[in-house]
Amino acid sequence: MDLINLVLALALAQFIYFGVMVGRARGKYGVAAPATTGNEIFERYFRVQMNTLELLVAFVPGIYAFSQYYSQNTAALFGAVYLIGRGIFFVSYVKDPKSRSLGFGLSMMPILVFIIGTLYGAASAYWRAHGG
Repeated sequence: MDLINLVLALALAQFIYFGVMVGRARGKYGVAAPATTGNEIFERYFRVQMNTLELLVAFVPGIYAFSQYYSQNTAALFGAVYLIGRGIFFVSYVKDPKSRSLGFGLSMMPILVFIIGTLYGAASAYWRAHGG
């Protein structure tokens, strides 16, 4: 599980970094807390952070569950794709929200793999254990 924990720690560090960037954008664009609107560029930073939080809810348990049925290396590889996707999403969304598709796709694809893989792995294990 060391490799999975490493990927998860990187995902959490990336999320914290996005939060720091939101804080910097608050200062740079004059959007005082608790406001979440007021400057379009600030709002882009904020949306990246919130979208990442939304995906982490599926990513974290997804990578753990997937790794129970498939190799850690495979799970970590998909986790790395997620991290790269989030990085691309961050840069592209802040620059131009219309250009976010590649980053979003690279972030969402591993999560879908985790969900589908876990469903298949769990169902297969259940049927093997129960003679189905």
